[in-house]
Amino acid sequence: MKPISLIQFLIEERRAGHINAELSLLIEVVARACKRIAVATNKGALGGVLGMAGDGALSMNVQGEAQKKLDVISNEILLEANAWGGHLAACASEEMEDPQQIPDGYPKGNHLLLFDPLDGSSNIDVNVSVGTIFSVLRCPDGVTEAKAADFLQPGTTQLAAGYVVYGPATVLVLTFGHGTHEFTLEREVGSFMLSRRNIRIPEETSEFAVNMSNQRHWQAPMQRYIGELLAGTEGPRGRDFNMRWVASMVADVHRIVTRGGVFYYPLDAKILQQGGKLRLMYEANPMAFIIEQAGGAATTGRERIMALQPTALHQRVPVFLGSRSEVEVVTRYHLDADAAQG
Repeated sequence: MKPISLIQFLIEERRAGHINAELSLLIEVVARACKRIAVATNKGALGGVLGMAGDGALSMNVQGEAQKKLDVISNEILLEANAWGGHLAACASEEMEDPQQIPDGYPKGNHLLLFDPLDGSSNIDVNVSVGTIFSVLRCPDGVTEAKAADFLQPGTTQLAAGYVVYGPATVLVLTFGHGTHEFTLEREVGSFMLSRRNIRIPEETSEFAVNMSNQRHWQAPMQRYIGELLAGTEGPRGRDFNMRWVASMVADVHRIVTRGGVFYYPLDAKILQQGGKLRLMYEANPMAFIIEQAGGAATTGRERIMALQPTALHQRVPVFLGSRSEVEVVTRYHLDADAAQG
């Protein structure tokens, strides 16, 4: 069978009535920008892209986190690529406090784009896989200049979501709400080619990803759950579990999309006041959409992530996602603990 390119796939989706021409163009532009990011990432030290973006406070982003050179480069590539095509009303980035308006003189579209330009950037200097995460929403009717409030839509309203992994192969995983699909960049041709259609995540798993260095700060239901996994065959679960942790959400989630597993970033005492570690709009919602469309589940430990009504552009939440059976167990433990407390 002849391989199908991303562009051919998008045409198929348009003919099936799943997307319109404007959304198709938006995805093409994002994919093209991600190819540029892949080139910059692949150059490593030879491209002068490693290290911090500045000294001291100058290297911090709006989240108060260390910003790498490639964070800034990736953000600029995505902003520039999406400025002039006429497919966007505005875009928002994890690296910027406020939404980016489409410059005057360029046509505006009916979509809103949110992105984490380079997830896992703390891994750049040690040559571990990093990636880009994005989410697409519809701009509310009658809005001529989108503000932060216009982006605050539940994950259930997403029109599309995807991520790109910059690893040994550059891989795009994409959903429009009709299944989750994978495309691999054929570097010699420069095109993303369909490599897996309608991905399904196994419901059962014995593999989990979590930052165990935070265990002492976790809430009781999470302590109970992980304790059972670590007890292995001698414990109440009756089998051994393996732990994997890359500290790059894109890489950890892609492993789940490839062979199953779960990824957890629970609430803990250190991040209690900020509500969680990961951003709802840039990370949790798009990844939840992708995982659910592949047959998995995604919760905050207490409720479905995509059902949340966002309250702020950079809102953070706990994240539990992956193989459905395990996510359901850990979510039940949290709800049982809440019920016991009254």
